[in-house]
Amino acid sequence: MGDMDLSEVGHNASVTGSPTLPPPPWETEVILPENQSNWTRRDFIKGVIASGATVSGLSYFGAGCTSSLPAQTSVGVERLISLNVNGQTRRVDVLPSETLAMTLRYKLGLTGTKLGCDRAECGACTVLIDRVNYYACSTLTHRVRSREVTTVEGLEGPEGQLHPVQQAFIDELGPQCGFCTPGQVMSAVALLERNSNPTREEARVAMSGNLCRCGAYHHYLNAVMTAAEVV
Repeated sequence: MGDMDLSEVGHNASVTGSPTLPPPPWETEVILPENQSNWTRRDFIKGVIASGATVSGLSYFGAGCTSSLPAQTSVGVERLISLNVNGQTRRVDVLPSETLAMTLRYKLGLTGTKLGCDRAECGACTVLIDRVNYYACSTLTHRVRSREVTTVEGLEGPEGQLHPVQQAFIDELGPQCGFCTPGQVMSAVALLERNSNPTREEARVAMSGNLCRCGAYHHYLNAVMTAAEVV
């Protein structure tokens, strides 16, 4: 992982308003029951999977999704909702338990938001919600109805030009396989919007919520520092 310390958080900003969003996943402390204080990370993940809390794309978009359900479920959750995505209002049919990553990719066609771990660990699905970076795989779509969502596709300029962060990533040879790059870009954009002149250490901490399996962390940090000179 190079010099990345994954125990550090990417930011400490919060989003206010209604409906209330939880803190970004990397800021949430997992509290175990007293008699399970010796649990390991592997034990916790096994428990989550066993309880059915982890939902795959197949379970989202299998027979249950294609059935003709009403626009409002029996528990009173409205399914046909409006979302503000990349400056446009989009009407979409959303399941009560559907994550923003699933909605963006499979219903709105915004595939720049990648699904890697699908459990709030890798950062490939990072998007901006009211200009704050969040993991889309652990954010319910229904919780962003009154908010502004920006994906990597929304960074494009009015004449199709790249965002300065995107251009810097290219210039500094940041992408290797490229799978994590959209999430890395979104975290960098969020950082520079709240701190236009970060130190390299500040950039390192802010980007620590995004993993790169190719190990190109120095390239990405170089790109953030380059972009900071022009934004």
